[in-house]
Amino acid sequence: MKENRKITINPITRLEGHGKVVIHLDPDGNVEDAKFHVTQFRGFERFCHGRPFEEMPIITQRICGICPVSHQLASAKACDAILGVRIPDTAVALRRLLHMGQFIQSHALHFFHLASPDLLFGWDSDPAQRNIVGVIGAYPDIAKKGIRLRKFGQDVIRALGGKSIHPAYAIPGGVINGLSEKVRDDLLTGFVPAYDACYVALDFIKEWLEKNRSEIKRFANFQSLMTGLVDDAGCPDMYDGKLRIRHSLEDFKVEFDPGEYLNFIAEHVEEWSYLKFPYFKEHGFPQGCYRVGPLARINIADALSTPKAHAELLTFREKTSDGLIGSTLLFHYARLIELLNCLEAAEKLLQSEAICGKDIQNRASVSNNEGIGVIEAPRGTLIHHYRVDKYGVIEDVNLIVATGHNNQAMNQSVGMVAREYIREGRVREGILNRIEGAIRCYDPCLSCSTHAMGQMPLHVQVYSREGQLLVQLERD
Repeated sequence: MKENRKITINPITRLEGHGKVVIHLDPDGNVEDAKFHVTQFRGFERFCHGRPFEEMPIITQRICGICPVSHQLASAKACDAILGVRIPDTAVALRRLLHMGQFIQSHALHFFHLASPDLLFGWDSDPAQRNIVGVIGAYPDIAKKGIRLRKFGQDVIRALGGKSIHPAYAIPGGVINGLSEKVRDDLLTGFVPAYDACYVALDFIKEWLEKNRSEIKRFANFQSLMTGLVDDAGCPDMYDGKLRIRHSLEDFKVEFDPGEYLNFIAEHVEEWSYLKFPYFKEHGFPQGCYRVGPLARINIADALSTPKAHAELLTFREKTSDGLIGSTLLFHYARLIELLNCLEAAEKLLQSEAICGKDIQNRASVSNNEGIGVIEAPRGTLIHHYRVDKYGVIEDVNLIVATGHNNQAMNQSVGMVAREYIREGRVREGILNRIEGAIRCYDPCLSCSTHAMGQMPLHVQVYSREGQLLVQLERD
């Protein structure tokens, strides 16, 4: 007698944080349901209550060790709004430079360390080799370039904030220190090898696209709303701008001030995940769910703000014009175009007159009882929203993190890949790796994104040393 089967992938590998995939097969061995479960919970939205708002840039960057700069900057922008100040031009330039360092190191880490094993060796290769150690052994030159490129991004962060992880730099009203001309000149020497590594990766991904075009076309390829910040010229802006929601194919576009996000974005909750499901209110849930991050930013863009990256954008659009544009695998290609864009932007900032200026802070007292800070993190749009009392003490916090925006898209991608490759109960390791790979395309940061709405169920049991149940507490 045929029976239903359940396949569990736990943990998902080569991403930050903890999650699992559960796939249910019907009696014929075909996929009945597939879900991406985020199994860890982080309570930053609650335990920040009662803290002085000035502490938030330092507290919230501890959400993650991969993208602490993103949280620090979004938090600092929210705090600027509470103070009601416009920070000096040099402080803006220095924050933007710090942010570019974050993008460079994060995108290099994901492509060379986490994604490249699948791309270089193939989905069905030996798992013992399909990792960064295998890449170092088989492709040492590529591995070294990736390591050096990531280090360059970390050097930028360290030059400003004193250390590459959890730097102390952006504060309400500006930044804590300036940049010397010597440090600026030292950083400028790092761009030649950085560009070289980026172009090596871009050449590889374009060749890989041509060799794998058929699979890319059927690998979680779907059209959706896409979201990101853009400047007045319609170019993606990682630090500031208007939020644009655009459909990847349909003639639909809306733009609004990020401070008005609650008028356009709502959050849905499912009992089987700690990760919320944001959606565009006008379209409802789940039709209004959207994608963020590199592929979304590339798709919503009218152009890119730097010449080398814009040329690559035009090549990208030419290569994907035959129905590939919605493929989840194209996140890897888009991420490299962004990496080039951020290298150019960082170089331009370091060459600007403002970057070594001395006017870096504006001091003020609490002027507003709430502040909203929105930036583009490497993984997508990041929203920090704080409410404070008259003394500046935090009363409420809402965080919508990039991985949260992508939650429904990741679930949809998992389901599409599972249904594409699992047929009549035949499941091999390479198929499960493809399902994991669908999630890895989004480069999710699960530690960043897991927050909750409403009352959480709780079940606590206390046992004696001998194993006897002493106390049992339950809350639904």
